[in-house]
Amino acid sequence: MILVFVEHDGRRPDRSSLEAVAVGAGLAERLAVPLEAFLVGPGAATVAAGLGSFGIGRAAVAEDDRLAPYAPAAWGRALGQAAEAGNAAVILAAGTDRGQEVVAHAAAMAGRPMAANCVEIEPGTPFAVTRQRWGGSLLEEATLDGPVRYLTVAEHVVAPLEAGAPADVVVEPVSGGVSEADLRSRVVSRVAPEAGKISLADARVVVGGGRGVGSSEAFAQLEELAELLGGAVGVSRVVTSAGWRPHAQQVGQTGTRIAPDLYIACGISGAIQHIVGCKAAKAILVINTDRDAPIMARASYAVIGDLHTVLPAISAEVRRVAGR
Repeated sequence: MILVFVEHDGRRPDRSSLEAVAVGAGLAERLAVPLEAFLVGPGAATVAAGLGSFGIGRAAVAEDDRLAPYAPAAWGRALGQAAEAGNAAVILAAGTDRGQEVVAHAAAMAGRPMAANCVEIEPGTPFAVTRQRWGGSLLEEATLDGPVRYLTVAEHVVAPLEAGAPADVVVEPVSGGVSEADLRSRVVSRVAPEAGKISLADARVVVGGGRGVGSSEAFAQLEELAELLGGAVGVSRVVTSAGWRPHAQQVGQTGTRIAPDLYIACGISGAIQHIVGCKAAKAILVINTDRDAPIMARASYAVIGDLHTVLPAISAEVRRVAGR
Protein backbone atom coordinates (compact mmCIF):
# COMPACT_ATOMS: atom_id res chain seq x y z
CA MET A 1 0.00 0.00 0.00
CA ILE A 2 1.09 3.56 -0.73
CA LEU A 3 0.06 6.08 1.94
CA VAL A 4 -0.11 9.81 1.11
CA PHE A 5 -0.19 12.41 3.87
CA VAL A 6 -2.80 14.92 2.64
CA GLU A 7 -2.80 18.44 4.03
CA HIS A 8 -6.09 20.34 4.06
CA ASP A 9 -7.91 23.38 5.44
CA GLY A 10 -10.90 21.47 6.78
CA ARG A 11 -12.81 21.89 3.52
CA ARG A 12 -10.57 20.76 0.68
CA PRO A 13 -7.13 19.22 0.11
CA ASP A 14 -4.14 21.46 -0.55
CA ARG A 15 -2.97 21.75 -4.14
CA SER A 16 0.53 20.52 -3.24
CA SER A 17 -0.93 17.42 -1.60
CA LEU A 18 -2.86 16.64 -4.77
CA GLU A 19 0.48 16.80 -6.59
CA ALA A 20 1.79 14.16 -4.16
CA VAL A 21 -1.37 12.11 -4.75
CA ALA A 22 -0.65 12.23 -8.49
CA VAL A 23 2.84 10.85 -7.90
CA GLY A 24 1.42 8.24 -5.53
CA ALA A 25 -1.16 7.16 -8.12
CA GLY A 26 1.59 6.57 -10.66
CA LEU A 27 3.61 4.50 -8.20
CA ALA A 28 0.55 2.55 -7.08
CA GLU A 29 -0.22 1.61 -10.68
CA ARG A 30 3.35 0.48 -11.36
CA LEU A 31 3.58 -1.50 -8.13
CA ALA A 32 0.01 -2.85 -8.39
CA VAL A 33 -0.85 -1.79 -4.83
CA PRO A 34 -3.68 0.31 -3.35
CA LEU A 35 -3.41 4.08 -2.92
CA GLU A 36 -4.55 5.39 0.45
CA ALA A 37 -4.47 8.69 2.34
CA PHE A 38 -3.84 9.93 5.86
CA LEU A 39 -5.34 13.17 7.17
CA VAL A 40 -5.18 14.93 10.53
CA GLY A 41 -7.24 17.57 12.27
CA PRO A 42 -10.75 19.06 12.23
CA GLY A 43 -12.60 18.37 8.99
CA ALA A 44 -10.29 15.50 8.04
CA ALA A 45 -13.14 13.02 7.57
CA THR A 46 -15.07 15.43 5.35
CA VAL A 47 -12.07 16.11 3.13
CA ALA A 48 -11.15 12.41 3.03
CA ALA A 49 -14.62 11.48 1.78
CA GLY A 50 -14.01 13.59 -1.33
CA LEU A 51 -10.67 12.02 -2.25
CA GLY A 52 -12.25 9.13 -4.18
CA SER A 53 -12.31 11.25 -7.32
CA PHE A 54 -8.49 11.45 -7.07
CA GLY A 55 -7.95 7.70 -6.91
CA ILE A 56 -7.94 7.24 -3.13
CA GLY A 57 -9.80 4.11 -2.01
CA ARG A 58 -9.29 4.32 1.74
CA ALA A 59 -8.36 7.11 4.12
CA ALA A 60 -7.24 6.98 7.72
CA VAL A 61 -8.18 10.11 9.66
CA ALA A 62 -6.95 11.28 13.05
CA GLU A 63 -9.35 13.81 14.55
CA ASP A 64 -8.18 13.47 18.15
CA ASP A 65 -8.72 16.83 19.87
CA ARG A 66 -5.09 16.81 20.98
CA LEU A 67 -4.03 16.82 17.31
CA ALA A 68 -6.24 19.76 16.34
CA PRO A 69 -3.38 22.26 16.66
CA TYR A 70 -0.40 21.39 14.49
CA ALA A 71 2.13 19.35 16.48
CA PRO A 72 4.84 17.93 14.17
CA ALA A 73 6.06 15.07 16.38
CA ALA A 74 2.52 13.99 17.28
CA TRP A 75 1.39 14.11 13.65
CA GLY A 76 4.47 12.15 12.64
CA ARG A 77 3.70 9.56 15.32
CA ALA A 78 0.11 9.24 14.09
CA LEU A 79 1.25 8.96 10.45
CA GLY A 80 3.71 6.22 11.33
CA GLN A 81 1.06 4.30 13.25
CA ALA A 82 -1.39 4.52 10.32
CA ALA A 83 1.35 3.31 7.96
CA GLU A 84 2.18 0.37 10.21
CA ALA A 85 -1.48 -0.58 10.64
CA GLY A 86 -1.99 -0.58 6.87
CA ASN A 87 1.34 -2.27 6.13
CA ALA A 88 2.41 0.65 3.91
CA ALA A 89 5.41 0.14 1.62
CA VAL A 90 5.71 3.83 0.68
CA ILE A 91 4.83 7.00 2.61
CA LEU A 92 4.52 10.14 0.50
CA ALA A 93 3.83 13.80 1.22
CA ALA A 94 4.15 17.13 -0.54
CA GLY A 95 7.48 18.90 -0.06
CA THR A 96 5.88 21.70 1.94
CA ASP A 97 7.27 22.82 5.29
CA ARG A 98 4.61 20.76 7.02
CA GLY A 99 4.93 17.72 4.76
CA GLN A 100 8.71 17.62 5.18
CA GLU A 101 8.48 17.96 8.95
CA VAL A 102 5.78 15.36 9.55
CA VAL A 103 7.36 12.70 7.31
CA ALA A 104 10.80 13.39 8.79
CA HIS A 105 9.41 12.76 12.28
CA ALA A 106 7.68 9.56 11.15
CA ALA A 107 10.88 8.30 9.51
CA ALA A 108 13.06 9.19 12.49
CA MET A 109 10.69 7.43 14.89
CA ALA A 110 10.87 4.32 12.71
CA GLY A 111 14.65 4.58 12.40
CA ARG A 112 14.44 4.80 8.60
CA PRO A 113 15.97 7.16 6.02
CA MET A 114 13.91 9.73 4.12
CA ALA A 115 14.35 11.27 0.66
CA ALA A 116 13.08 14.86 0.47
CA ASN A 117 12.06 17.03 -2.49
CA CYS A 118 11.98 14.24 -5.07
CA VAL A 119 11.30 15.14 -8.69
CA GLU A 120 11.55 11.56 -10.00
CA ILE A 121 10.95 8.25 -8.24
CA GLU A 122 11.84 4.94 -9.87
CA PRO A 123 10.54 1.96 -7.86
CA GLY A 124 12.82 -1.02 -7.43
CA THR A 125 15.18 -2.55 -4.92
CA PRO A 126 16.33 -0.03 -3.92
CA PHE A 127 14.24 2.91 -5.14
CA ALA A 128 16.15 5.30 -7.42
CA VAL A 129 15.26 8.94 -6.79
CA THR A 130 16.23 12.30 -8.23
CA ARG A 131 15.78 15.13 -5.77
CA GLN A 132 16.28 18.85 -5.55
CA ARG A 133 19.15 20.14 -3.44
CA TRP A 134 20.36 23.63 -2.50
CA GLY A 135 16.98 25.23 -3.05
CA GLY A 136 16.50 23.57 -6.43
CA SER A 137 19.76 24.83 -7.91
CA LEU A 138 21.01 21.28 -8.48
CA LEU A 139 19.62 17.75 -8.79
CA GLU A 140 20.97 14.76 -6.89
CA GLU A 141 20.59 11.14 -7.96
CA ALA A 142 20.31 8.80 -4.97
CA THR A 143 18.92 5.48 -3.83
CA LEU A 144 16.50 4.79 -1.00
CA ASP A 145 16.09 1.38 0.55
CA GLY A 146 14.26 -0.19 3.47
CA PRO A 147 11.04 -2.04 4.21
CA VAL A 148 9.17 1.30 4.11
CA ARG A 149 10.22 4.21 1.88
CA TYR A 150 9.63 7.71 3.23
CA LEU A 151 9.59 10.42 0.55
CA THR A 152 8.39 13.93 -0.13
CA VAL A 153 7.64 15.31 -3.57
CA ALA A 154 9.06 18.69 -4.59
CA GLU A 155 6.30 21.24 -5.05
CA HIS A 156 5.09 22.14 -8.53
CA VAL A 157 7.14 19.57 -10.46
CA VAL A 158 4.00 17.63 -11.44
CA ALA A 159 0.47 18.78 -12.11
CA PRO A 160 -2.10 17.96 -9.43
CA LEU A 161 -4.60 15.29 -10.33
CA GLU A 162 -7.80 16.57 -11.84
CA ALA A 163 -10.92 15.39 -10.06
CA GLY A 164 -12.56 12.46 -11.85
CA ALA A 165 -15.86 10.73 -11.32
CA PRO A 166 -16.96 10.66 -7.67
CA ALA A 167 -16.05 7.43 -5.91
CA ASP A 168 -16.66 6.06 -2.45
CA VAL A 169 -13.84 6.25 0.06
CA VAL A 170 -13.62 4.02 3.10
CA VAL A 171 -12.91 6.53 5.87
CA GLU A 172 -11.51 4.96 9.03
CA PRO A 173 -10.92 6.96 12.21
CA VAL A 174 -7.62 6.12 13.86
CA SER A 175 -6.36 6.78 17.33
CA GLY A 176 -2.92 6.02 18.58
CA GLY A 177 -0.45 6.32 21.36
CA VAL A 178 0.47 9.97 21.04
CA SER A 179 2.31 10.95 24.20
CA GLU A 180 2.58 14.25 26.02
CA ALA A 181 6.22 14.36 24.94
CA ASP A 182 5.05 14.35 21.30
CA LEU A 183 2.97 17.44 22.04
CA ARG A 184 5.73 19.58 23.49
CA SER A 185 6.10 21.46 20.20
CA ARG A 186 2.79 22.64 18.78
CA VAL A 187 0.98 25.65 17.36
CA VAL A 188 -0.67 27.63 20.15
CA SER A 189 -2.25 30.47 18.17
CA ARG A 190 -2.94 31.64 14.64
CA VAL A 191 -3.38 34.96 12.89
CA ALA A 192 -6.23 34.60 10.40
CA PRO A 193 -5.63 35.99 6.88
CA GLU A 194 -7.65 38.98 5.79
CA ALA A 195 -11.11 37.89 4.68
CA GLY A 196 -11.59 37.71 0.92
CA LYS A 197 -7.90 37.71 0.09
CA ILE A 198 -6.64 35.15 -2.42
CA SER A 199 -3.96 32.80 -1.08
CA LEU A 200 -0.51 33.50 -2.50
CA ALA A 201 0.06 29.77 -3.01
CA ASP A 202 -3.21 29.36 -4.97
CA ALA A 203 -3.27 32.62 -6.94
CA ARG A 204 -3.25 32.27 -10.73
CA VAL A 205 -1.68 35.73 -11.05
CA VAL A 206 0.92 37.11 -8.64
CA VAL A 207 2.21 40.69 -8.77
CA GLY A 208 5.58 40.72 -7.03
CA GLY A 209 7.51 43.69 -5.71
CA GLY A 210 11.11 44.12 -4.65
CA ARG A 211 13.46 46.83 -3.49
CA GLY A 212 12.72 48.82 -6.65
CA VAL A 213 9.16 49.54 -5.47
CA GLY A 214 10.76 52.05 -3.12
CA SER A 215 8.44 52.15 -0.11
CA SER A 216 5.54 50.45 1.60
CA GLU A 217 3.17 53.14 0.31
CA ALA A 218 4.18 52.47 -3.30
CA PHE A 219 2.81 48.94 -3.06
CA ALA A 220 -0.65 50.46 -3.61
CA GLN A 221 0.06 50.26 -7.35
CA LEU A 222 0.78 46.54 -7.08
CA GLU A 223 -2.33 45.99 -4.96
CA GLU A 224 -4.43 47.75 -7.59
CA LEU A 225 -3.14 45.60 -10.47
CA ALA A 226 -3.43 42.39 -8.44
CA GLU A 227 -7.06 43.21 -7.61
CA LEU A 228 -7.87 43.97 -11.25
CA LEU A 229 -6.38 40.64 -12.33
CA GLY A 230 -7.92 38.64 -9.50
CA GLY A 231 -4.50 37.83 -8.10
CA ALA A 232 -2.30 38.32 -5.06
CA VAL A 233 0.71 40.44 -4.12
CA GLY A 234 4.05 38.78 -3.44
CA VAL A 235 7.37 40.29 -2.34
CA SER A 236 11.07 39.57 -2.20
CA ARG A 237 12.94 38.95 1.05
CA VAL A 238 14.43 42.45 1.17
CA VAL A 239 10.92 43.92 1.28
CA THR A 240 9.96 41.93 4.37
CA SER A 241 13.32 42.70 5.98
CA ALA A 242 12.61 46.40 5.48
CA GLY A 243 9.23 45.96 7.18
CA TRP A 244 7.30 47.14 4.13
CA ARG A 245 5.18 43.99 3.84
CA PRO A 246 4.48 40.92 6.03
CA HIS A 247 6.53 37.73 5.73
CA ALA A 248 3.37 35.85 4.67
CA GLN A 249 3.71 37.57 1.27
CA GLN A 250 7.34 36.58 0.71
CA VAL A 251 8.06 34.52 -2.40
CA GLY A 252 11.21 32.43 -2.24
CA GLN A 253 13.16 29.63 -0.67
CA THR A 254 12.30 30.83 2.84
CA GLY A 255 8.84 32.05 1.84
CA THR A 256 6.07 30.68 -0.37
CA ARG A 257 6.81 28.77 -3.55
CA ILE A 258 4.28 29.80 -6.17
CA ALA A 259 3.08 28.33 -9.47
CA PRO A 260 0.78 30.94 -11.02
CA ASP A 261 -0.14 31.24 -14.68
CA LEU A 262 1.53 34.66 -14.64
CA TYR A 263 4.08 36.23 -12.31
CA ILE A 264 4.66 39.97 -12.75
CA ALA A 265 8.00 40.81 -11.09
CA CYS A 266 8.35 44.54 -10.41
CA GLY A 267 11.65 46.01 -9.27
CA ILE A 268 13.04 42.60 -8.30
CA SER A 269 16.68 41.81 -9.10
CA GLY A 270 16.24 38.04 -8.88
CA ALA A 271 18.46 36.51 -6.21
CA ILE A 272 18.59 32.71 -6.42
CA GLN A 273 16.47 32.38 -3.26
CA HIS A 274 13.68 34.33 -4.96
CA ILE A 275 14.01 32.43 -8.25
CA VAL A 276 13.53 29.16 -6.36
CA GLY A 277 10.15 30.46 -5.20
CA CYS A 278 8.81 31.63 -8.56
CA LYS A 279 10.43 29.38 -11.17
CA ALA A 280 7.31 27.18 -11.43
CA ALA A 281 5.32 30.11 -12.86
CA LYS A 282 4.05 29.37 -16.37
CA ALA A 283 5.03 32.86 -17.55
CA ILE A 284 7.08 35.65 -15.97
CA LEU A 285 6.76 39.31 -16.91
CA VAL A 286 9.64 41.39 -15.56
CA ILE A 287 9.37 45.17 -15.14
CA ASN A 288 12.75 46.66 -14.27
CA THR A 289 15.01 49.56 -15.18
CA ASP A 290 18.04 47.22 -15.12
CA ARG A 291 18.15 45.17 -18.30
CA ASP A 292 20.99 43.10 -16.79
CA ALA A 293 19.12 42.07 -13.63
CA PRO A 294 19.51 38.29 -13.01
CA ILE A 295 15.76 37.74 -13.17
CA MET A 296 15.82 38.75 -16.85
CA ALA A 297 17.26 35.31 -17.63
CA ARG A 298 13.98 33.81 -16.37
CA ALA A 299 11.67 36.31 -18.07
CA SER A 300 9.11 35.23 -20.65
CA TYR A 301 8.53 38.93 -21.32
CA ALA A 302 10.30 42.05 -20.10
CA VAL A 303 9.58 45.76 -19.94
CA ILE A 304 12.64 47.93 -19.42
CA GLY A 305 11.27 50.94 -17.62
CA ASP A 306 10.17 52.56 -14.38
CA LEU A 307 7.55 50.39 -12.70
CA HIS A 308 5.84 53.51 -11.31
CA THR A 309 5.10 54.53 -14.91
CA VAL A 310 4.48 51.05 -16.35
CA LEU A 311 2.12 49.67 -13.69
CA PRO A 312 -0.44 52.50 -13.85
CA ALA A 313 -0.48 52.14 -17.63
CA ILE A 314 -1.13 48.39 -17.39
CA SER A 315 -3.87 48.91 -14.80
CA ALA A 316 -5.52 51.57 -16.97
CA GLU A 317 -5.51 49.23 -19.97
CA VAL A 318 -6.95 46.36 -17.93
CA ARG A 319 -9.75 48.63 -16.72
CA ARG A 320 -10.42 49.81 -20.29
CA VAL A 321 -10.60 46.28 -21.70
CA ALA A 322 -12.76 45.10 -18.82
CA GLY A 323 -15.01 48.17 -19.05
CA ARG A 324 -14.35 49.10 -15.44
